Amino acid sequence: MADADIPYWCYNIPKEQWPAECPDFLIDLSERDQKLVGKRDQDYERLTWPQVRKVIGQEDNQLDRFVRVPSDLRRYFEYNAKLKKEHGSVMDYVVKERLQWTGLEAHMTLRQVAFLGSLLDDCIAHGIFAGDIKILYNDWPYGIDERIVHLVVWTKFDLPDDPQTKELTPAMRQEIDDYVDRTFCQAVPKENVRLNTLTCFDDGF
Repeated sequence: MADADIPYWCYNIPKEQWPAECPDFLIDLSERDQKLVGKRDQDYERLTWPQVRKVIGQEDNQLDRFVRVPSDLRRYFEYNAKLKKEHGSVMDYVVKERLQWTGLEAHMTLRQVAFLGSLLDDCIAHGIFAGDIKILYNDWPYGIDERIVHLVVWTKFDLPDDPQTKELTPAMRQEIDDYVDRTFCQAVPKENVRLNTLTCFDDGF
């Protein structure tokens, strides 16, 4: 059967497992996501580290180039549908189960977090710091070189942006750079750390 005759929801699964109809978790996909899911894994090219740096650098910043391997994207949609059914929404699951936050009231700012650095563990132990920031692995990483580690920094506090441009303010960017330097660049060379800052995002939640 030619690829053009294969429904997008049948890609990257054994033919004997092809469903007769589109699964519910793949029905309402955008045209773009249908094309991504309906692509063979072997035809997908993972982004290299230089490409990743370019995508999130000032010279490019085309974040829509970050997509998952087709079979991973299919499983991602299936998993999200399961979480929504069991927890009401993906974000509720992330906040309660992954972050284990019982409230979203912030107690500190990013500048204070960056300043404390390695003292944070002691602060948490003594109840001074309520866990306003947590670092987790991305459970569903994008289709990038598998040697690249994708971490997600979650915060309870806002990262102020310019109301006109919707971009982070220069002062906020500097605070983020300071935090990244203190948190990650002590053990990893700075050229091997790349930051993609999103103050608000919609990733299927």
